[in-house]
Amino acid sequence: MQEQQGQQYEESQDLKQRGSSRSRRVDSEAFKAFIGSGWGPRQEADPEPSGARDYLPARHAKLLAHFPGQRLVIPAGPYKQRSNDCDYRFRAHSAFAHLTGLEGELEPDAVLVFEPLEQAEKSGQAEKLGEHVQGEKCAESGVSEQAGNALTHLPLVFFRPQAPRDSEEFYADSTYGEFWVGPRLTLEQMSVVTGLQAMDIRELDSFLSTSDCPMAIIREVDPNVEKIFDEALLTREVDETAQMARDLRLEEMASTIRLCKDAYEVAQLEKAVAVTKEGFEEIIRSLPRAKAHWRGERVVEGAFFAKAREEGNGVGYETISAGGNHANTLHWIDNYGTVNDGEMILVDAGVELDSLYTADITRTLPVNGKFTDVQARVYNAVLEAADAGFEQAKQPGCRFREIHDAAVAVLAKRLHEWGVLPVSVKEALSSEGGHHRRWMPHGTSHHLGLDVHDCALACKELYMDAVLEPGMCFTIEPGLYFHKDDQLIPAELRGMGVRIEDDIIIDPDGHPRRLSENIPRTAKAVEEWMAQLLG
Repeated sequence: MQEQQGQQYEESQDLKQRGSSRSRRVDSEAFKAFIGSGWGPRQEADPEPSGARDYLPARHAKLLAHFPGQRLVIPAGPYKQRSNDCDYRFRAHSAFAHLTGLEGELEPDAVLVFEPLEQAEKSGQAEKLGEHVQGEKCAESGVSEQAGNALTHLPLVFFRPQAPRDSEEFYADSTYGEFWVGPRLTLEQMSVVTGLQAMDIRELDSFLSTSDCPMAIIREVDPNVEKIFDEALLTREVDETAQMARDLRLEEMASTIRLCKDAYEVAQLEKAVAVTKEGFEEIIRSLPRAKAHWRGERVVEGAFFAKAREEGNGVGYETISAGGNHANTLHWIDNYGTVNDGEMILVDAGVELDSLYTADITRTLPVNGKFTDVQARVYNAVLEAADAGFEQAKQPGCRFREIHDAAVAVLAKRLHEWGVLPVSVKEALSSEGGHHRRWMPHGTSHHLGLDVHDCALACKELYMDAVLEPGMCFTIEPGLYFHKDDQLIPAELRGMGVRIEDDIIIDPDGHPRRLSENIPRTAKAVEEWMAQLLG
């Protein structure tokens, strides 16, 4: 009987509709008319222009110089499903965020299109160009008036605008409806926020089908947009190899142009670091409770996360809260361990602001507020390596990879002095050696910005082999990791891991500056900091 009922149910309801089984939907015309009537003006204030708006022309110019005559398609990405009809918080693809200035959770499913100006003039879109290319805006953003007037593409933001209150979307759409997620921007408001021409996303299909100019898209961001893009390509003869090269080139250059930050980005990174310091102070205050909890590492993680959500968009990456031997697992994010007196806790954490720029700071703290002699010896060796990397960054013509070389040279020297290194320092540091990497296996630096590992798709010549330039933001984060079961080291070192990480900006004069200078770094300063906060 139950089997028969199940078969009847299968026939009466499509599998794709099962997610709505828990809800009772009202579809009467009377209800639709009633819920769509009697509404006064919305009470929300008009949105303010994005803080990045005036910097967009300069960012666009840097990208578009590499793609003359090509239509570029840069999706924000859709919501990502967590389970059933529950989604993760939305976070736009970094290239989209960088080139639109849209922050926080704006705008899922949106797409930025750069239309070649010649093509835009044919379609009439160029008449809507407005102030985006006016000399005043370009001057504010660091682009010359001539460059602004010579802009080669029209930027268009396609997105789902606010629906009227008499529409079904308003009350019934749990993904986009105002009843469920709040009011969306109107087309006019989107233009105010970004300074760009706003278009309804429902026009994207027909828009991409027009013209036969070369096109490129950042792939594996939004499957729906990618499908529309590929269907548009079917109407023309396209060399698949050449198309793939164009797409990959767009993804690479959208990453590369972020290597040097503008003034707005630097200010956001400074703020992210300042709030991250507040988060670390909450961590220190949480240590007494963490020591008493069976999952003390999560007490620490939670203390930082609360500050990140209160003052920013959240954390820029999963927090590493690693007590004792867990510090030797480089990406320890399970954070289920205890926090014990006499041990250290390594915390790698960063606040991501609403603008989506993130800090990336690591501090290794003595749980009881005082380093032991052995802990201080390891800590000071790591600090010395970090300082050596920073001093190397001051050298004229310093290349990015040389920061790592300077830092690990110090660590190899200290490991040799402690009788840990089985070969000479010179041999360990040679291409045939590398023995020191048993205890320092990772790189010392990476770029930082919208992504915690920013600009990762830039080519080696512009990343690892690049000479440091004004606006580059990166970390310096050496460490020493002595696993509890490592039989090649003295027993007194086993079970402790130390990493010290600071965020660095190259100022306009070409000199490095620690954005995190005010977060205590030396062993003495850390102890004093903890004593002050713990009372």
